[in-house]
Amino acid sequence: MQLSPRPAHRALDRLAGILLALCLLTTPALAQEARQIKLSETHVKNFIAAQKDLAAVSAKMQDAGDNPDEKLRAELDQVAKKHGFKDGNELRDVDYSIIIVMDGIDPATGEFFDPLEALKAELEEIKADKEIPEKEKAELIKEREEAIQFTPPLEHKENVELVKKHREEIEKALQ
Repeated sequence: MQLSPRPAHRALDRLAGILLALCLLTTPALAQEARQIKLSETHVKNFIAAQKDLAAVSAKMQDAGDNPDEKLRAELDQVAKKHGFKDGNELRDVDYSIIIVMDGIDPATGEFFDPLEALKAELEEIKADKEIPEKEKAELIKEREEAIQFTPPLEHKENVELVKKHREEIEKALQ
């Protein structure tokens, strides 16, 4: 069975950890789900520049577990402001918007495949494949349907070219 490309990046694990830290560290009054935003050149460059400082905060957040204190939240806002963001929420939204695109870039070719569309294509291929045993097929279908349910659509298609333009810098900053 040949499935549609579903690119993976080793840097995405780090991005996911940083996103988790950003989500948990946002001030309670401003806490919200991460949202996709239209990225600017400045957003991406500031995000890249913030990675060293952000990694330090993220490590502290992981040590704090599910109970980050106000000091850590203030530290995140300080990192965000130092790198040109309004606050930790804006930095989190930029991070999330970059993750959505990076998740769809094939590391070998640099081609972008919308993660949601790739999952839907995989689901159809699995359903149509007569060679997969029924039990395995049922599990694969369930996995893809769950992934589709939790994978947001790409809201700002113009972010793709911007992130692709800075892909190497982003990956390097996340190592």
